[in-house]
Amino acid sequence: MCAVNTRPIDALLLVSFGGPEAPEDVIPFLENVTAGRGIPRERLDQVAEHYRVFGGRSPINDQNRELVDAIRKDFAENGVDIPVYWGNRNWDPYLRDALRQMADDGVRRAAYFLTSAYSSYSGCRQYRENLFDANAGIDLGLSRLRLYFNHPGFVAPFIDATSEALAGAPDATHVVFVTHSIPVDMNAGSGGPGAHAYERQHAEVARLIADECGAAAYTLAYCSRSGAPHQPWLEPDINDHLRELAADGVTSVVVVPIGFVSDHMEVVFDLDTEAAQTAAELDMEYQRVATPGVHPAFVAMVRDLVLERAAADRGETVESSVVGVCTPNPERCGDDCCPNLRLALPAVP
Repeated sequence: MCAVNTRPIDALLLVSFGGPEAPEDVIPFLENVTAGRGIPRERLDQVAEHYRVFGGRSPINDQNRELVDAIRKDFAENGVDIPVYWGNRNWDPYLRDALRQMADDGVRRAAYFLTSAYSSYSGCRQYRENLFDANAGIDLGLSRLRLYFNHPGFVAPFIDATSEALAGAPDATHVVFVTHSIPVDMNAGSGGPGAHAYERQHAEVARLIADECGAAAYTLAYCSRSGAPHQPWLEPDINDHLRELAADGVTSVVVVPIGFVSDHMEVVFDLDTEAAQTAAELDMEYQRVATPGVHPAFVAMVRDLVLERAAADRGETVESSVVGVCTPNPERCGDDCCPNLRLALPAVP
């Protein structure tokens, strides 16, 4: 098989959040996550209990290892002859270690893929700030793969899973799409001042899936709020929303975690544990569908985005794969896109 042209990109870096892999990792990991935010130790201890339910080990690193392996296999089968690396913001393997290894291996320009599909400070710019710091003194060229909320390879796995769940559910089943809540101010600045891109993008993905699956009724809810009580975050919380649905006579729900690419802690605790318990207390039938994980369409999407960005970096005209009414996310974000509301910091493109 002839190699596909990926110039000037000569490697792919998977960029993720990271998670603890043993009980003794949990508090140090949470301290990394919350550094500089003044979160009291008692709050960290409360969150640590979520991880201890699962033996002190987050599933996210294992899921990233599986995704890296799947991408490598897909690349090899489709003539994409570049290595795949992986680095985390908050736990080993750290971004700086990954970038050093890439430089030692002779990489000059890497594309980086964020395990976050939507526009927001915490889902995009914060990763880019961390990459800027990690790249200091290494100076690799870095090309961001566009955010992919409306790429068919991201939407199709949810359509498959939701259709399967609805096929075996009562006719009046209500579909609840769920994502990670963020501060209202962060949402307002996502995509640019006043753009509210985070909320709009999720609404579009929910519409696409619901329309394709023929959902009788659907809504969007949020999970994993972690801010101070006085700070407004996007609502409704999934547990409050289930209670509202029950009060309206809903007895069956299918929960679709469209904010997440894999079944990590916010899914297995917030949805599979807490929300499932709330539904049980309400005598409500509850199904949670799978995230993309290593669905073949999702893995193939990564390859498509690499080739798309490589062509753009070569100055070629690129036709981006999208579904729905939203335009493709740009390869490079503007300076006012998804701002850091606490402190302006440099970020990689």
